[in-house]
Amino acid sequence: MSQPPDDPKTRDLPAGLRLVDGGVTAAPGFRAGNTACGIKTEPGAPDMALLLADRECDVAATFTTSQTASHTIAVCRDHLQRSRHRTQAVIINSGNANCSNGARGLDDAIRMTALAAARLGLDPTKVLVSSTGIIGRPLPMDKIERGIAQIEARPDGGHDFARGIMTTDTRPKTVAVEFDVQGKTVRLGGSTKGVGMIYPNMATMLCYLTTDAAVAPDELQAVMKRAVDDSFNMVCVDGDMSTNDSAFLFASGGAGNEPLREGGPGADVFEAALRYVTRTLGREMARDGEGAKKLMTVRVRGGATDADARRAARAITNSDIWKCAVAGGDPNWGRIISTLGASGATLDHDRLEIGIGGVTLVKDGVAADYDQAAAKRAMAGAEVEIDIHLHLGDHEATAWGCDLTYGYIDENATYTR
Repeated sequence: MSQPPDDPKTRDLPAGLRLVDGGVTAAPGFRAGNTACGIKTEPGAPDMALLLADRECDVAATFTTSQTASHTIAVCRDHLQRSRHRTQAVIINSGNANCSNGARGLDDAIRMTALAAARLGLDPTKVLVSSTGIIGRPLPMDKIERGIAQIEARPDGGHDFARGIMTTDTRPKTVAVEFDVQGKTVRLGGSTKGVGMIYPNMATMLCYLTTDAAVAPDELQAVMKRAVDDSFNMVCVDGDMSTNDSAFLFASGGAGNEPLREGGPGADVFEAALRYVTRTLGREMARDGEGAKKLMTVRVRGGATDADARRAARAITNSDIWKCAVAGGDPNWGRIISTLGASGATLDHDRLEIGIGGVTLVKDGVAADYDQAAAKRAMAGAEVEIDIHLHLGDHEATAWGCDLTYGYIDENATYTR
């Protein structure tokens, strides 16, 4: 599929990868779809989605570290353990998080998998479940049952799936690539949702990734963790972790390659593809942050350790005072340097270098001789790029965030009404 030159999906596309359409159904052997069953208040709004593989898949997963996690997290963990991470479907509802609902919430999450399994002719342990939306309201199981009875999964249903998992997102988020492994053509695609309560740790809001590559189970989990750490775990919209964060990678093996293993043929290109897909989806989550007008990309170089580089980059995306400056187009670098100082990263004040959009504002810890007008222009567009050099080592990290606007307050001041 051809892409316009300014399409953000073409950014940083590694050599050997080709963009294709379809999201989670780009890889042969996966079907998906959505339906409206009345969970959301908007008439006809899709509020249920289904992802189905034609064969059992090896599955890697990461989940929220919240101690008040949704009941769906417990069910997914249990099913993955019992099935030895062999899964074939996931059923998702949006509009209701099914969290903090006691024994009923757990029973309802289990029932969702049982209903979907009966509809699809599968063992319930081969079905995963996700929910997203308002916390503390029991699932309307009559509507859930109706939705599962009527939902259809199609080979071209990837974009419908992406719409079915949305809550406050303004647009669906999908991407897929094609590449060659061991002489076989392989595809990998994904969809994600979540533009509020975004400050993940080991997951994102909801993310589903599919591939027809065969990958050894241990390698699948390891490569998934590395990709998530450098993508979704580097996204911040508002500094709040969700109770429902889940990310899944389904590998069907339908492409017919020998299972990929660390250091073996094809493992590097697969990891490059996965990192590209997850970083693209993570960036688009930040771009679509609740009320956001600007995407913020923070690149930190010269960290003494990897943890220092990551800590410094994430601190900038999580600084409300700097996010307000981004909203107003104010290149007030004092907000950045103060945030860095409080980040916990190892710093040497006299070595700090800070730039915005190619304009160096700080050199050796003090104001550089820069063009104020150029600095304001660098803050004026839909994307703001901040470059920081700590000059203490060789470690780098990139984080993504967005500006903080009145729209975020409007979105969250009356969320449950």
